[in-house]
Amino acid sequence: MIDPASFRDPAGYVFRREGVLYRAINRVAAADWAAFEDRLAADLIRDGLLVPHQPAALDLAPVPGAAVVVQPRELPLISYPYEWAFSQLREAALLTLEVQRRALRVGMWLRDASAYNVQFDGGRPILIDSLSFEPADLAAPWPAYRQFCQHFLAPLALMAHRDLRCGLMLRDFIDGIPLDYAAGLLPRRTRFGGLLPHLHLHAGAERRARQAQIHGAATAKDPDGAKPEAPARPAVTARAMNQTRHEALLDSLRRAVEGLRLEPGGHWASYTTQTSYTATAAESKRQIVQRMLDAADGRVIWDLGANVGTYSDLAAGPGRQVIAFDQDPAVVELHWRDLDAERRKSVLPLVMDLANPSPGLGWAHGERRSLLERGPADVAMALALVHHLAIGNNVPLPRVAAFLAQAGRRLVVEFIPRPDPMVQALLAARRDVFEGYTPEGFRAAFGEQFTILDEAPVTDSLRTLFLMERRAA
Repeated sequence: MIDPASFRDPAGYVFRREGVLYRAINRVAAADWAAFEDRLAADLIRDGLLVPHQPAALDLAPVPGAAVVVQPRELPLISYPYEWAFSQLREAALLTLEVQRRALRVGMWLRDASAYNVQFDGGRPILIDSLSFEPADLAAPWPAYRQFCQHFLAPLALMAHRDLRCGLMLRDFIDGIPLDYAAGLLPRRTRFGGLLPHLHLHAGAERRARQAQIHGAATAKDPDGAKPEAPARPAVTARAMNQTRHEALLDSLRRAVEGLRLEPGGHWASYTTQTSYTATAAESKRQIVQRMLDAADGRVIWDLGANVGTYSDLAAGPGRQVIAFDQDPAVVELHWRDLDAERRKSVLPLVMDLANPSPGLGWAHGERRSLLERGPADVAMALALVHHLAIGNNVPLPRVAAFLAQAGRRLVVEFIPRPDPMVQALLAARRDVFEGYTPEGFRAAFGEQFTILDEAPVTDSLRTLFLMERRAA
């Protein structure tokens, strides 16, 4: 099966055969691939900047025309830029610039600077598209400069200077945020400093070039003998480049990215982990969750509604990869910052509103996969989540159960009954029409999808934890 995310690249494509991931390099890109393998690949892989690959049999390619087939190391989950915290996107931008810097040293460059070419692996950003390299024409501009600004610099600037939630705009602008749009949204103070040449002036140059093209097209349609009122302004001509100027551009972009920081203050900086648990209840829940996770025995765990990762840390460990989802970009930012280098190896926080999870996007809805298409996890955790979906978002319990059955083969789930203070807080501002939200209704709804393997009440609390296994289809 050829991956629908790779069909646009004439250089090659990603495919699976018997569940194993491969990459085919087409004959048209064979010379570029050979140069990349000879000059650059080993150094990038050695330093953890590029996902490693190994040779594979050519006859594995599903269609004719392949010159080389390789088997890259597969990652536990593919995530997307609109699911990243500010600091994650910033780290991915700096990785891209570092890879471009190293490529220039050996006479190559990245022809693509897409944020989708980066993933997080072992707590660090890593490039996954080994077909993005080609020999460089150092007298020409970097072909991926505009793409880098749209995929990285524009969203980072909006997140830093406007609102963290601006990162979610990348879901609509799948090819990166247009520079003129970003420049128009940014405050005037950003016209002074590192963003001026790469966003504001860059956007202005593109706008003038478009206007010149439109004027030229209109002139071509004039009747014979008609003359335009004024000559069309020529499109911006890039000045000749060389090695030094390319390095200066990268240095300027790096300083612009590093200069973008989240200022102290705002709702996210004052965020604290609030809980309705007593100390006794909190310790009881911790012990029960640990016992159930050990019994579930999964390698890939999705912590759905992870908050700042209290139970993500509990689930993490040798041989485990925890994906910690939360809808608040501020909380995900805090979680990522709080993780030290060792914990990042097994915990990846991501932005995800489970009431509106990432959909399939791009051509034929297939270039970027929905959340559930990237599952299921071995184990899903839904702690202090069901009442938010069922009461806060009006999702009936059977639909909540069906969603969670697609998310994980096994499930550690918490039921919080109506008298609990957190449920009462949700009901305080609305009419209680949730007749089915009862322990019996919960058991009936989840019983259609799961078999209950373990059940334990949380001491000094009204809440109950369940370990469930998805029923066979």
